[in-house]
Amino acid sequence: MTSFGRTDTGLKRSSNQDSIYLSDSPIGPLPNLYIVADGMGGHAAGDFASQYAIRLVVDFVKKSTVKNPISLLKRAFIYASNEVYKEAEKDKYKNGMGTTMVAAVVIGSELYVGNIGDSRLYVIDDDINQITMDHSLVEELIRNGQLDRNKGRNHPEKNIITRAMGSRDEAMPDFFQITLKKNSRILLCSDGLSNMVEDDEIRDIVSEDGDIERIVDSLISRANYYGGNDNISVVVVSV
Repeated sequence: MTSFGRTDTGLKRSSNQDSIYLSDSPIGPLPNLYIVADGMGGHAAGDFASQYAIRLVVDFVKKSTVKNPISLLKRAFIYASNEVYKEAEKDKYKNGMGTTMVAAVVIGSELYVGNIGDSRLYVIDDDINQITMDHSLVEELIRNGQLDRNKGRNHPEKNIITRAMGSRDEAMPDFFQITLKKNSRILLCSDGLSNMVEDDEIRDIVSEDGDIERIVDSLISRANYYGGNDNISVVVVSV
């Protein structure tokens, strides 16, 4: 199993509030770990929130003896969320900061995923399948039948997040377990990619032959080609 990731400021933002983490080797009881986080709360606070939350999750996993990956991710997410909130309360310049997060672990042919916010995980094999569900106002409107999915991409309230790490209320993440097919590729990304590039085009790029570093660069280039309205973070894992 190999992975590669990169984060890019995009063309419209002055700073990058996204952060990524990837390890193909064991972290605590987990055989691997991949994370994308998209911070919010102003330039300095959003940047800090995503980096801090990833560091908290990774440190928690390193020290843990919990072997069940879903249980471990759940504890790590809740711990990190509480610590981000505490940090925001201590510093007026960080008040209200938070971050999305999507994390993945592969054990054998099983993929374990946790997410909060609108950073996504896709599995690409014969097709592209979005595994996570966005915690956003637009996604809630779509699921309630109040908005057509095709109109959601350009909705004026697209960026309103309904759950985030670091919120005052304990916002629960979602968790998923998926059995992977042979030669699957896993994509974790911030909304700077998913808001700019259609799923079908993402599938075509990720399915290309060649090394995954080039695939990651192609995805970021494509998001920037379509406007680069936000920070873009991409992690691709080849199983």
